[in-house]
Amino acid sequence: MSRIALITGATSGIGRATAIAFAKVGINLILCGRRQERLEELASFLSSQVKTTTLLFDVSNKEAVFSAIESLPEPWRAIDILVNNAGNAHGLSSIQEGSLEDWDAMIDGNVQGLLYVSKAVITGMVARSRGHIINLSSVAGKQTYANGAVYCASKKAVEAISEGMRLDLTQHGIKVTNVAPGAVETEFSLVRFKGDEERAAKVYEGFEPLLAEDIADAILYAVSAPARVTIADMTIYASAQSAPTTIYRK
Repeated sequence: MSRIALITGATSGIGRATAIAFAKVGINLILCGRRQERLEELASFLSSQVKTTTLLFDVSNKEAVFSAIESLPEPWRAIDILVNNAGNAHGLSSIQEGSLEDWDAMIDGNVQGLLYVSKAVITGMVARSRGHIINLSSVAGKQTYANGAVYCASKKAVEAISEGMRLDLTQHGIKVTNVAPGAVETEFSLVRFKGDEERAAKVYEGFEPLLAEDIADAILYAVSAPARVTIADMTIYASAQSAPTTIYRK
């Protein structure tokens, strides 16, 4: 069987684009997400190119994560690539006005969820002495911005976890790549602003944002590099962007 990749958050945005990019080069796919209909649609769309299977779970639910991944039959358990893409941003407010529910959702999804999925997959990678983990951070993990303290903290945690993983796992033949996208036009802002389409659209006005496919191309490059090469960290900005909140708009 060709290489197998498990992708969380595969139903939209960067996760979906990465699945499509992987399928083009023959990487078989375990597509994970919370929306069954979208998972089945994507699996059906890609099934003519590669073998696909789906897992329905929320990464922040520890029991569901381990139950789903442990349910995989052979040979699907021999995961070569893990793409920790699932995550979220909720709200944009000062620390004194922030919502506890929003904070919990970001920490649970962006940090604990990434750790749960990684733990469920890494044991097998270590046993096989091979593997590649891609963690989706953000430029918010490089530089904190006003009204984003908890989201930025969650992505700084991903940066630290990626670094720690690399220190622990390189000796076992496992590569770790941290990818930090800038302004990418996906459902990200729509989720952050709780479905406010007008406010979400303003985030991308006056410049050309990155597309999910741009990040997928970078991820594909990382997993396609020769065995002697580890792409440790990638920061990817839109051409009009020079810092997390510095965008030159027309």
